[in-house]
Amino acid sequence: MTSMKSRILLFFSAILLTYGCSTTQKIVRPTPPQPADSVDFSSMLEPPEDWHLLDEEFTQFRGISSELAYEYVLSKRSAQKEVVVAVIDGGVDINHEDLQSNIWTNDDEIAGNGKDDDGNGYVDDVNGWNFIGGPDGKNVNHDTFELTRIYAKLHPEYSDVDTTVLNSQELKKYRYYQDILSAYRYEIEKLLRQYSNIQSLEQNMQRADRILKQYFEGDYTYEEVQNLQPQDQQTYFAQNVMSYVMENDIDSTLIADQKEQIYNFAKYGYNPDFSPRDIVGDNYEDKTERFYGNNDVAGPDPTHGTHVAGIIGAVRENSIGIKGIASSVRIMPVRAVPDGDERDKDVANAIRYAVDNGADIINMSFGKSYSPHKPIVDDAVRHAQENGVLMVHAAGNSSENSDEDTSYPTDTLGPEEGGPSIELWLTVGASSWKPGNEFVGGFSNYGDQTVDLFAPGVDIYSTMPDNEYERQQGTSMAAPVVSGTAALLMNYYPELTAAGVREIIMQSVVTYPEQTVTIPHKPTQEARTVPFSELSVSDGVVNVFRALQAADARSQQ
Repeated sequence: MTSMKSRILLFFSAILLTYGCSTTQKIVRPTPPQPADSVDFSSMLEPPEDWHLLDEEFTQFRGISSELAYEYVLSKRSAQKEVVVAVIDGGVDINHEDLQSNIWTNDDEIAGNGKDDDGNGYVDDVNGWNFIGGPDGKNVNHDTFELTRIYAKLHPEYSDVDTTVLNSQELKKYRYYQDILSAYRYEIEKLLRQYSNIQSLEQNMQRADRILKQYFEGDYTYEEVQNLQPQDQQTYFAQNVMSYVMENDIDSTLIADQKEQIYNFAKYGYNPDFSPRDIVGDNYEDKTERFYGNNDVAGPDPTHGTHVAGIIGAVRENSIGIKGIASSVRIMPVRAVPDGDERDKDVANAIRYAVDNGADIINMSFGKSYSPHKPIVDDAVRHAQENGVLMVHAAGNSSENSDEDTSYPTDTLGPEEGGPSIELWLTVGASSWKPGNEFVGGFSNYGDQTVDLFAPGVDIYSTMPDNEYERQQGTSMAAPVVSGTAALLMNYYPELTAAGVREIIMQSVVTYPEQTVTIPHKPTQEARTVPFSELSVSDGVVNVFRALQAADARSQQ
């Protein structure tokens, strides 16, 4: 793959391209001199580390064409504006080698003096704020799921209630409790099934590995397993199991991680007796309270937020690590997402903090199925809209139709469907590097009315804590691809409003009219294929080069 990319760059350096400027020249897309080298996606276990940045015409990988844009358009221009992107997440490693120089700094705050120098209500918020930390420096790590919190609140009141004495309003609340109880029990049963399944997979994987090592008289490769022609049931079993294992990057570490996650879900997430809120020390019942937390923007586990931040704004010119999408960006970490479900109060305050401290874009790679205090989040979202801040939200990883199953927060205000919508909002589903029916990530939520567009979100290589790098996947990775694209447009076209940036992104997507995909579904559901165009409002995937062309055309009007 490296040699192919080298040939592409050599071709680029030889071509004469008329590039856009602020006069009458247009950004012209280069045309490859010949078809790209053939890529055998069927046998490929991993894509190139930068696949999400590549251009399909030149490489066959359906990336966002950002490197093409940098090579032939942006290399001859200078960014006109530094853009601040708030990353509301579980924490960001602000000392990472590939992020440190792009971390937002509050210049009006004096570090470590224990004072609120700028008078914004937050003491020593030099690099952002943490709404799930306490004044003594302790931090929330694990928390319950919102379903558990609702169940824990309603269960003592309604578990043994005499329904014959309830009035109509109380009966309505009782029926809601019954729905919550049913959903809670379902999740517990699902957790038990998952543990059983992971144990079975581990046992089958160990057995298959023993069989194949005996067959090959030692270690073996994926190709050898694929080319194997079993002559007995035992070898056939081993081939099937290890093909699945190797295609999905399953190993003993992943198995252990899955077991740990299930354990933590049982111990914390679905435990109605667990609550870490005393760590924060706020009056949790007071949803209007805003000034609490601490300035530890990394927290106990900044893995997720660091990965998200790198996709948006890893330093491009330092010759190490990866390249972020935006070129002149500052990442503002705002910690509000624990290992569990974020709380509405914290989400609302995180949005307000980002807006009030200068964010141009807010990336929200989180979501949940219940929002019991949605009005306070709605107010914060409205505040962002009124201040011209673009909000980018991950669609969710539940393989669900968001038109039917809501993932909060949303761009629809009010408790009922059909309420007023927020304009400065983009909901993002995850696309894959595989061009066939697997073009959409099998985990991704989708929705012809509620998911605005798709972006690369499978096997995305980005920054991890302690100067590490790793692949992760989820709509959590797709959202920052769009946030980075929006930041890049703002970098080079500062006259664009947030609404203009959103419009350009939506109108410049790459569509695939003939593409059918396997619709994301639960393991218990039947697989079926649908046109890709049915899964989002825009029918397409974000593309930097096309977005720059559209922005340039608009700037010349």
